[in-house]
Amino acid sequence: MKILIVDDSKVGRMLVIRALSAAGFVDHELEHASNGVEGLAAVKRIHPDLVLSDLNMPQMDGMEFLRTLRRRGDAPPFVFVTSEGTEQTYEEAMAAGAEGLIVKPYTPVRFQAMLGRFLGTDVAI
Repeated sequence: MKILIVDDSKVGRMLVIRALSAAGFVDHELEHASNGVEGLAAVKRIHPDLVLSDLNMPQMDGMEFLRTLRRRGDAPPFVFVTSEGTEQTYEEAMAAGAEGLIVKPYTPVRFQAMLGRFLGTDVAI
């Protein structure tokens, strides 16, 4: 399966990759983008099975990235990975079409609980 990781921070992308690996999601093809604009192009190019995106990014933030994807008819499962875990953020993300939020600190348990249904794994949490 293809996973697109969208985060303006290289360290942020590496933290997501590390959490995915620790959660048992190791046999997936990973692609990267550093903002929503690059993310839109990547979705068109690779047709990911899952998008993991930060919220705060330059050029196009995660919320606008998601809204643009949904407006143009692209519907891969979309999960925010962010430090913003407020109820308002959650409600806005769900209204825009996200399947969920994983809030920092990223842990294997959080990734497994949220992503197991999209990525299919036998890893116990």
